[in-house]
Amino acid sequence: MITVTLLGTAATMPLPERALTSALLSFGGRSILFDCGEGTQSAARKAHVSLMKTDLIALTHYHGDHIFGLPGLLQTFACLGRSAPLWLTGPEGLEDILSTVLTLSGPLPYPVYKLHLSGKAVSPADVLPGWSSRCSLIPFATRHRVPSFGYRFLLRRPGAFHPESAAALQVPQPLWHVLQGGDPVTLADGRVITPDMVMGEERKGLSVVFSGDTSPCPALTENARNADLFICEATYGSDEDSDHAGQYGHCTFSQAAKTAADAHAKRLWLAHFSQIMGNPADFLPNASSVFPEAVCGTDGLSITLRYET
Repeated sequence: MITVTLLGTAATMPLPERALTSALLSFGGRSILFDCGEGTQSAARKAHVSLMKTDLIALTHYHGDHIFGLPGLLQTFACLGRSAPLWLTGPEGLEDILSTVLTLSGPLPYPVYKLHLSGKAVSPADVLPGWSSRCSLIPFATRHRVPSFGYRFLLRRPGAFHPESAAALQVPQPLWHVLQGGDPVTLADGRVITPDMVMGEERKGLSVVFSGDTSPCPALTENARNADLFICEATYGSDEDSDHAGQYGHCTFSQAAKTAADAHAKRLWLAHFSQIMGNPADFLPNASSVFPEAVCGTDGLSITLRYET
């Protein structure tokens, strides 16, 4: 299962009830933080989630409302005695941004590494200890005023385990869980047993998509396809702001909803609200009329996604 918590839903400037953009995805006791706007730490405390198990911070771009929480968070990790490595990823320009952030944070007792995705899917297990090889993080270019990424997190679900096949191959029961986890085993007689020899076809997994800042674009629709949870920026509530949204690389509520509908996403959480909207929920009908499963995101909104039975 995957748990996702919205930590910040504001754009440009924080408000008393809205921190700037961030969301935490947790799986198997480990976490990925998407963006780290001002107020992320306070929002996490209010939501009763810990950021200490964050292995990777995935930045969508480097505008201030998405990164100004970074120096303070890294400093807090140090104060709390973190020793585990921390990885950061993002579009081009990450090296310069990280250099500035580390200067502001001061000396840290743990290493901070850059993870260059370069538009390619990566398995967190390749670099992050404790992550399952069934996970993939897929960056995709979005349409904003600067180079920007959205991210698709995929948790693959293996096929059903067939104990009768494992028994017929004389695989000892203590090794069954290794095969179920997707890894091969070598038996005492030298035979190598691979998961496909004892498992059925791969079943439908789980996917979460975080848009970052973007106007509607084909890459956003394609990567949100069939997502179990699609978190999409919706900076402007009214369709009257469509031209303004396009000029600055953002979406309106109805544009985000149309993207979700075109992608056949299962759920849509709207986020990244302009401060000009006193109550974003007032504009929700503009989205729900297009995509009934649209929800107006709030700081602390959380969901645990589970495999379909």
